[in-house]
Amino acid sequence: MTNITRRQALAAGGIAAAGLISPARAADDVLAKVKAAGVLKVGTETEFAPFDFIEGGKAVGFNYDLLAEVAKELAIKIEYVALPWESVIPGLDANKFDMVSGPATITKARSARYRFCLPIADATCALIKKASDKSLMKPADIAGKAVGSGKATSQLEQLKKFSATLAKPVTIREYPDFSAAYADLAAGRIAAVANSLPNIGALAAKRKEFGLVLPPFGEKSYFGYFARKEAASNTLMDAVDNAIRKIKKDGRMAKLDQKWFGTVFDTPDFVPEPLV
Repeated sequence: MTNITRRQALAAGGIAAAGLISPARAADDVLAKVKAAGVLKVGTETEFAPFDFIEGGKAVGFNYDLLAEVAKELAIKIEYVALPWESVIPGLDANKFDMVSGPATITKARSARYRFCLPIADATCALIKKASDKSLMKPADIAGKAVGSGKATSQLEQLKKFSATLAKPVTIREYPDFSAAYADLAAGRIAAVANSLPNIGALAAKRKEFGLVLPPFGEKSYFGYFARKEAASNTLMDAVDNAIRKIKKDGRMAKLDQKWFGTVFDTPDFVPEPLV
């Protein structure tokens, strides 16, 4: 194919015809489909502040701001599909959307099944309590107490693992979303909630009746967005990674961190080997 023919094919949107992707792969390549439609479908939940939540009847949060910047870099639009968290990953498996913004903790089990983007925030698990509770001053003090966490989350699994190391087991209560867990904490029905430090840190700063229990009890971990672990999704996730690198390098990520978390996370420019 001559150069002029190649340019013409590209200008016409014929990515496969231009020889960039084989005709067989072009039918399956997720980035090619996204570019052709001009839309990236993203699965999420709306009960995971400050990443994704409803405020004034509108979905807002760090995810929306960051993915708006990613969309600019990829010259596309984002279409969100909101579901309860326990339905989000099955929705990805069923091809209801192209990527999950969650975000989700990058774990060994998830990394074996899904392709994660670069870490977008710290995800180390910690505890939040009522600020007035002086019986809970360090993580081990939850022994024998009732503690909540989100159903089907990495934080729940880490809480179970930590409970097994204590002198008295924790009474673990699973919630469909963290908002319900925080409501029970405020009402005194549970002693603490286990969630990632960015989430509970932002909550404690906003609601003074809550306080953090430090240090975090979980292994160092990170949040990321993810797609199906298949060759067809690699071009999409490579493009997302490149966009995130640019957003970090030019300072946009730091501004979003300050806006939503009050701090700037030091996240690696690669996906580290998970410790959880």
